[in-house]
Amino acid sequence: MTPYLPLIWALLIAVAVFAYVVLDGFDLGVGILFPAVRGHDEHNVMVNAVAPVWDGNETWLVLGGGGLFAVFPLAYAILLPALYMPLTIMLLALTFRGVAFEMRFRARHDREQRRWDRSFVGGSYVATFCQGVALGAFVQGVKVSGRAYGGGWWDWLTPFSLMTGVGLVCGYGLLGACWLIWKTEGELQRRVRHLAGGLAWATLAFIGAVSLAMIVLSPAFRARWLTLPTALEVAVVPIMLLGLTVLFFSALRRGREIAPFLCALGFFLLTYVGLGLSVWPMMVPPSITIQAAAAPPASQAFLLWGASVLIPVVLIYTGYVYWLFRGKVKIGVGYH
Repeated sequence: MTPYLPLIWALLIAVAVFAYVVLDGFDLGVGILFPAVRGHDEHNVMVNAVAPVWDGNETWLVLGGGGLFAVFPLAYAILLPALYMPLTIMLLALTFRGVAFEMRFRARHDREQRRWDRSFVGGSYVATFCQGVALGAFVQGVKVSGRAYGGGWWDWLTPFSLMTGVGLVCGYGLLGACWLIWKTEGELQRRVRHLAGGLAWATLAFIGAVSLAMIVLSPAFRARWLTLPTALEVAVVPIMLLGLTVLFFSALRRGREIAPFLCALGFFLLTYVGLGLSVWPMMVPPSITIQAAAAPPASQAFLLWGASVLIPVVLIYTGYVYWLFRGKVKIGVGYH
């Protein structure tokens, strides 16, 4: 089993990161959509749609980051200096957003609540944008010198990383809109259903633009996606994405409530799989592999025993909370 431990851990961390992206993505998306929806009652419904689950969603971020630190210390030591700025700003924005989220319910008057709402919106946009920038910086490659980061302080800031940052804002906005279609009703649902269509087109456009840029910028990506026979093996991803796009807009047009959210999750899953196929088997593109970045086998095995207990507990708790707060969120009925 020892040779497979790094692969098992890479899969676990990848799953944790994806779980964070899709779960925290929709509640960040709700904050992103705040300026597009008017009305005190509507804003309260939007917040109450994510209030029971938003803090639990961030558990997966801790699990992914902690797993990287413990099991792939070399990758952690290289990636963290490379991404200090966007990750630090992201964490500050998430903290600021969390404070605003709670304080808006304790505001003494409408003007004070509106100030906290603006803080909630700002934290949502900044955290999402920084996540996208960090993703872009990771994908475009990290300079390595020996066993340390070899680049400069501003290497993360490129046109490509800025594009991925804006693209993720659109993607999280799409997730938030589809979540609200599922959890709300009436005029608010009609409003976010309309927003979901535009955000879907924007998200798909950014997926295409980022994919094209990756192929142009990286010979390794170009070889994997455009050279036979690997091109035939990975072609299933864009084909499935095209089919899912048809299903999404069909579900949106027919007034479905759950299907648009599931399709939006599918967009993220297929994009995530495509990214994984592009960078495999690198833990730090383009030079540090999964095997090279891994901790000693004994450490990996010991931590795997802990993860085998922790991850099921997190899954059970998360599933129970989502089941407990199932159903529509109505005006005047809130979590707080």
